[in-house]
Amino acid sequence: MFSLCLCASVVNPYEDTMRKIHYHLVDVFTDRIFGGNQLAVITNGRGLSSELMQSIAKEFNLSETTFVLPPKDSSNDYKVRIFTPYAELPMAGHPTVGTAFILAREHMIELGGERVMIKLEEGVGLIPVDINFKDGQPDLIWMQQPLPKFGPRFEDASVMAEMLSLQLSAIETDLPIEVVSCGLPFLFVPLKDLEAIRSIRFRLDVWEKALKDFASGQVFVFTKETEREGSSVHSRMFAPGLGVQEDPATGSANGPLGCYLVRHEVFPASERMEFTSEQGFEMGRPSILKIVIEHDKGEITRVRVGGQCRFVGEGYLEVG
Repeated sequence: MFSLCLCASVVNPYEDTMRKIHYHLVDVFTDRIFGGNQLAVITNGRGLSSELMQSIAKEFNLSETTFVLPPKDSSNDYKVRIFTPYAELPMAGHPTVGTAFILAREHMIELGGERVMIKLEEGVGLIPVDINFKDGQPDLIWMQQPLPKFGPRFEDASVMAEMLSLQLSAIETDLPIEVVSCGLPFLFVPLKDLEAIRSIRFRLDVWEKALKDFASGQVFVFTKETEREGSSVHSRMFAPGLGVQEDPATGSANGPLGCYLVRHEVFPASERMEFTSEQGFEMGRPSILKIVIEHDKGEITRVRVGGQCRFVGEGYLEVG
């Protein structure tokens, strides 16, 4: 009897040309798994072209994917590039917080004590991040954002109501529909109540006519009526121009949201204002974001956004 096994001798002609890329999945701005905003973190982005990074982000098809690189300035910790499925972003909130969480969890930063501050290079410049630890694990993470820039106002509330499939009466017209940026611009739309915000049916056809060439195509709606006790605002964010139909937690929008709330005195003013923003509830991914705004004599001097993360899993991609 004679038999021949070829299994061990089979050679994969692509084996030597494939590169394994390690990734981590994390849920950001949540205290429980499968809440918050999903993020993929590539912990070693060296040697990857911008085109390949964009393709990987599109393959994951999450709102953002980050790539960790050596810093340009050795006094900083890492450079981080951030991609949506369709574009690279100069800065983003949940990718910054989630990437810092993975860096701490994987011991890619120097650990010690109950708090560590790291410096991340992003497209807008240097982003300081504070990582607080509990029982030796990263817990509450805060990012500092650039100071706000207030942009143009969108004057036609009836068009905005049409875009959101709402009655004009659902919009809080005592407050402006206004662009604010702390690195990435968002158009803030105040609504009167939860019923309105839950009823939104975003119309892409109206968006393309009204906002495609406006100062910001990212629409952030909010109301002071909330689902959870202790929250300050309930919000939703739509960014079709970035390939994100709706985002469950938008850190880069909640910093400027806090600046909007302070500037327009939506809440009683003090030198240090703290807000809690709830987002993602309509998507089944409840998210909680902490906002701290400091200001002096009417000028905003510091913007911070923070939250918790939960590790989901890890794996490898094989790319040529």
